Amino acid sequence: MDVLSSRGLDPTALPTAVTIERPRNPEHGDYATNVALQTAKKVGVTSRDLAGWLADALTGTDAIASVEVAGPGFLNLRLAADAQGEIVRDVLKAGEAYGRGDALTGTRINLEFVSANPTGPIHLGGTRWAAVGDALGRILEANGGQVTREYYFNDAGAQIDRFVRSLIAAAKGEPAPEDGYAGGYITDIAAEVLRQEPSALTAEDSHEVFRRIGVGLMFEEIKKDLHDFGTDFDVFFHEDSLHKSGAVTKAVEQLKESGALYFDNGAWWLRTTEFGDDKDRVVIKSDGDPAYIAGDIAYLVDKRSRGFDLCIYMLGADHHGYIGRLKAAASALGDDPDSVEVLIGQMVNLVSDGKPVRMSKRAGTVITMQDLVEAVGVDAARYAMSRSSADSSLDLDLDLLRKHSNDNPVFYVQYAHSRLASLLRNAADLGVTPGDALDLLTHEREGDLIRTIGEFPRVVGTAGELREPHRVARYLEELAGTYHRFYEACRVLPRGDEETTELHRARLQLCAATRQVFANGLALLGVTAPERM
Repeated sequence: MDVLSSRGLDPTALPTAVTIERPRNPEHGDYATNVALQTAKKVGVTSRDLAGWLADALTGTDAIASVEVAGPGFLNLRLAADAQGEIVRDVLKAGEAYGRGDALTGTRINLEFVSANPTGPIHLGGTRWAAVGDALGRILEANGGQVTREYYFNDAGAQIDRFVRSLIAAAKGEPAPEDGYAGGYITDIAAEVLRQEPSALTAEDSHEVFRRIGVGLMFEEIKKDLHDFGTDFDVFFHEDSLHKSGAVTKAVEQLKESGALYFDNGAWWLRTTEFGDDKDRVVIKSDGDPAYIAGDIAYLVDKRSRGFDLCIYMLGADHHGYIGRLKAAASALGDDPDSVEVLIGQMVNLVSDGKPVRMSKRAGTVITMQDLVEAVGVDAARYAMSRSSADSSLDLDLDLLRKHSNDNPVFYVQYAHSRLASLLRNAADLGVTPGDALDLLTHEREGDLIRTIGEFPRVVGTAGELREPHRVARYLEELAGTYHRFYEACRVLPRGDEETTELHRARLQLCAATRQVFANGLALLGVTAPERM
């Protein structure tokens, strides 16, 4: 930069990307940066002196109206009205693409989420991952990633055997096995198996018949519930295929040959403690059978062989150990551990009338996705699940989510969008069209709203980088509050016989841009943007 060169200082000391934030106190300007504090030592001057030089260089440019130096060298900037107007133009020009970036362009991402065992309806934990996972997929795509949404179909192992034995017991009119599954859905599926295969109970391969038909029926119901929830998958991967194809055996042999496994007490172990796990994990048990992690290893090999650069696993609270063991598996296979990311989701609890809701009418022991959707609807369920960090436990208040008031976050955001849509319809009915004299938008509330919609691309980028969709939801709530304050302070449409001015038209243009940002943000969460409420 010339300001450094003119003083004989090295201009390359300035960072290529400068962090700019919006101050909490609007008296400190529209934006602030600490670039002078970060750079001063590198160029051998005081941060206050460097901030002053930068302020002189920036003051009077087309985009910046004023720059103030604060404290030890912070720069507080105020945008020129024309520059703020450019933000509105950018939103309207980009339309549905506004907020999208290219940070992940060229990155192929396998995003695996939900992956609930086909032994019962999706419970609240799976519902949370359905909402958060789908939103994360949309956000990663908005940052340029090529995302494949994958569901790992656990159709092998002891849980499936217990499920099948439960179906057979229900078909015989007997109580569920002590370690089995109960609930109305078991009775319904058992009855449907008998309808499709009347001789299922007496067949020589009775267990296989109930397994084949029963698991298929359960999984089809899971897929339907997910689809009705707005969550669809590109790939349904069957765990059983890894065993039948020999992929598990091949992966284990590869690890043995490379020396990544060690033999102890009759079993083969993987050194997962080197990657943060609390203990090394058995891959091949002493009886010669593969442990569950053997399938996980083969599955990772399969994902990487399909060309994915990044494999994101979204797992439940009881899977924290998978972070270390999956990274250890990648390293042991000679792969990059950073190609594996594991996100852990915490528990969800329902509350109604101040008391926990514990029982499902159908599943008997847990609240299901169907129960939640029937109680509050898809939009409220998805938004409520997505608006909090997934790594913290979540209490959902059913009474609040049913309310049509500003206390309900999803209503608050959707109402802001519908209010804007109604305003634009009313303007069209009055013959008032948006105008481009955006330099007239000098009111404090207008500036607040413009700067807030200008933050949307940064929010989407950060949400993608940190894998945190809740940042989009919280931003939309901030935007709704900012818009409502603007609407109360700034008259958009003329009253009665009042003449339409360029200021009215400029404000209408700002409203059109704001409506677009709401629509884009809600779309990233998989929540509808209603035109009327």
